[in-house]
Amino acid sequence: MMKNLITWILLGLSVSLSFKHGWDSLHFKANPQSAEMMNKLGISSAAMPFLGVVALAIGLLTLFPRTFFIGNLLNALSIVTIMALAVRAGNNKIALLEIPFLLLPLLLIYLRHPLK
Repeated sequence: MMKNLITWILLGLSVSLSFKHGWDSLHFKANPQSAEMMNKLGISSAAMPFLGVVALAIGLLTLFPRTFFIGNLLNALSIVTIMALAVRAGNNKIALLEIPFLLLPLLLIYLRHPLK
């Protein structure tokens, strides 16, 4: 019972973060600081809508038990990609800040979907 409650809370957090990042990536022009940070990481403004759609898709995949694993796997992969781009750009602070967000999908994979 307690495991399912923790999993539901973490699942809600993960999905809400995916949707927030997806929405922010689709509307990056409204937030110039975010666009500047992505530019420093080497991500062009043309790629931002694509990344937003991918983040929204990851959030949807994570919701359903049949696609839960692949959604979390893609989420972890996207976080590792951001970390690698940050290290390549010389911004180790961003890479270190992403570590807790990397642990979230990995922990969810370990705990499994609460409806499964």
